[in-house]
Amino acid sequence: MPALFCSQSHAVESAPLDEGLSPYYPDEEIISISTGTYKAMHLAPSVATVIRADEIKDSGARMLDEVLETVPGLHVSKSSIRNSDIYSVRGIRTDWNPQVLLMVNGVPFNDYIAGSRPPLFRLPVENIALIEVIRGPGSAVYGADAFAGVINVITKEGLDVNGLTAGGRTGSFETRDGWLQYGGERSGWDLGLSLEYSRTAGDRDRIIRRDYQTELDMLFGTRASLAPGPLESGYELLNGSVSLKQQNWSIWFNSWNLRDAGVGPGAWQALDPLGSQRNDQYTLAVGYKDAEFADDWQLDSRLSYRLFDQLATYQILPPGAEVPVGADGNLCVTAGCGPAGMVRFTDGVLGNPGGKQTEVRLEVAGLFEGWQDHRIRIAIGVDHDKLEPRETKNFGPGVIDGSVSPVDGTLTDVTGTPYIFVKQRSREVQYLSLQDEWRFASDWELTAGVRHDHYSDFGGTTNPRLALVWETGYFLTTKLLYGRAFRAPSLTELYFENNPVTVGNPDLQPESIDMLELVFDYRPDPRKVFILNLYSYRADDLIEFENGMAQNSRAQDGRGLELEAKWYATNTLQLKGNFALQYAEDAEEGTVVANAPRRQLFLAAAWQPAPAWSYYGQANWVMDRQRAAPDPRPPIGDNATVDLSLRYQPPNRNWEFAASVKNVFDADNREPSEGKIPNDYPLAGRSLYLEAEYQLNQL
Repeated sequence: MPALFCSQSHAVESAPLDEGLSPYYPDEEIISISTGTYKAMHLAPSVATVIRADEIKDSGARMLDEVLETVPGLHVSKSSIRNSDIYSVRGIRTDWNPQVLLMVNGVPFNDYIAGSRPPLFRLPVENIALIEVIRGPGSAVYGADAFAGVINVITKEGLDVNGLTAGGRTGSFETRDGWLQYGGERSGWDLGLSLEYSRTAGDRDRIIRRDYQTELDMLFGTRASLAPGPLESGYELLNGSVSLKQQNWSIWFNSWNLRDAGVGPGAWQALDPLGSQRNDQYTLAVGYKDAEFADDWQLDSRLSYRLFDQLATYQILPPGAEVPVGADGNLCVTAGCGPAGMVRFTDGVLGNPGGKQTEVRLEVAGLFEGWQDHRIRIAIGVDHDKLEPRETKNFGPGVIDGSVSPVDGTLTDVTGTPYIFVKQRSREVQYLSLQDEWRFASDWELTAGVRHDHYSDFGGTTNPRLALVWETGYFLTTKLLYGRAFRAPSLTELYFENNPVTVGNPDLQPESIDMLELVFDYRPDPRKVFILNLYSYRADDLIEFENGMAQNSRAQDGRGLELEAKWYATNTLQLKGNFALQYAEDAEEGTVVANAPRRQLFLAAAWQPAPAWSYYGQANWVMDRQRAAPDPRPPIGDNATVDLSLRYQPPNRNWEFAASVKNVFDADNREPSEGKIPNDYPLAGRSLYLEAEYQLNQL
């Protein structure tokens, strides 16, 4: 049977279904991200999506972002900042994209500098057991950045692998992937090992015809631009994990190492074939759970440590660029900055910012079930983050003053001086959360929760949630949801300085959002699922860079709907799809929020005509994206992508083979850019991948 909708394979606790309803939800996913406790999907007090390892494998996806593009109302776009991924949810879309919280095994994978994911973050899918996604506020459980949505990636344990697995993939753009996994029992511990390697040169046909240096050449009579040229998207990645689990204890270690990652259109929208991003991230999480900690009490605690070391190597402008430079040494190409002189950079404008971030998190949660019809969760925690920045460059304060030209490629180390892009910083967060799941009638449940966070650098914030779930009948569940969330200002927004592009503002306030949702979950029989979600929100104090400085600049209103459908048409054919429609606009001016798709449509089919053969196809449409006023460029074209995958796994054999084609019709799909790249960011063209995997299960 195709694996498109069958029950999850990952070993998690099950939440018991109502005995009368169980025939209608025989293979329903169990989700924990909504409340921190396990719930059947149709009873979860949120709008949630669960994607399993078998679904990911059938689709032929290589990286996490390909999988997330299938989630209703979530679009993976591209940022002007190094072409990193933007997770645009319900019209909430910014270049830095800190409004979506990404976790791996419950540990936030955020970049302390920008507030978002690590720059150019990619995650291979071979070690993913389950992906949980909630759209909408999640701060009452998860705190900061759980603003527009929360994503939790759950990796495989030893039982999920159960033996030895080795595989490889080769394909277009000089892509080479390999993985080796082991799962078994050693000395009473459930042991899981995973090593994933990925390398690609990227699609060299993603050509940028004009860039920012083209514009500067026209202004100053130079010929330095490297356009036309390819958008740099190659990288090399090594991702390793070790998981150990025994009775109440769990240990997880992850090493994520990115090398030679191309910086897309360049740091300042000028093509940069020499630029690269290097990231080294190491995570250790130790958990202790005790289901019989005390009478009517369960204990769930976790201590985690994360070290993230990054270095960006930028050729901000190419060799031969000649630009005005201010008396402070920064590039001076905006109105009113008062240049001191024209400076020619013979080897280009060079900047290498980076730094080491350390993060220690401790959470202790107790689950009390001593009161009839109540399940109360109390959690306390503390986070401590520290940044030690470093930087070398050939421009800026402490390096040049605009009075000398030309300037060569000699780099000055400004680490530990007043001239660095951001000074050493630390932040401590203390929080307390309380949640009650109250079954006040046989078919009604109310989830009420609140969390208070106190930040050492800007104060406190309190965020509540309410969710009323009504099992309307054997076929229908109705939910009314309210949530409030916040997004803490990042170091970039608070403290950036000595920078020609962005300057921080220490007086910023957190962003906030209030969202109301109405959900209908309809399952007329075990083979059909229909979910309709209606939502409306108001986001306040949204942070944007105005004239280069971070400001709490605007409010945003949004409303929309998301429709999901799944159908087991036959025992060998399964279909699913979703449609999202959103209207997001500036609350004061009434203008449409730029670049976010108003309509999205996704369709997928899985077919298994014979026991050894399975076919998968999906189509994705991204539509109705509007430019920011007063951008004079033509409207952004719609994207349409079709992907196909074929898998062969003969019965009673350890080998399986697969072939997949991405963007079958080689559509010229693009993501919206700033005006400095006039023709938008081209996405990858047609690509073909061949895969083989060997599995040796334990006896």
